[in-house]
Amino acid sequence: MRDALKTSLKKRLNRIEGQVRGLSRMVDEDRYCIDIITQIAAVRAALGRVENELLHDHVGHCVAHAIASGDKADQRKKIDELMEVFGRTRT
Repeated sequence: MRDALKTSLKKRLNRIEGQVRGLSRMVDEDRYCIDIITQIAAVRAALGRVENELLHDHVGHCVAHAIASGDKADQRKKIDELMEVFGRTRT
């Protein structure tokens, strides 16, 4: 993983961590359910952006390297990994 991406993802994940702590406080304070649900949706969206950045980086570097290498077994492995992760995350 590139250092710039790692730094960006760490910042995003730290913000998400703060959002989740905020959700916990909202529950403790008996905040309005719809407000809590709205914040949950924001956390999900933020995690989705982290996931998309990671997938983009993986395809741009790991998968691209496998394609450029000409190694059919490595290419198949990378494609299989992507299909598996899409199957888990896109349902």
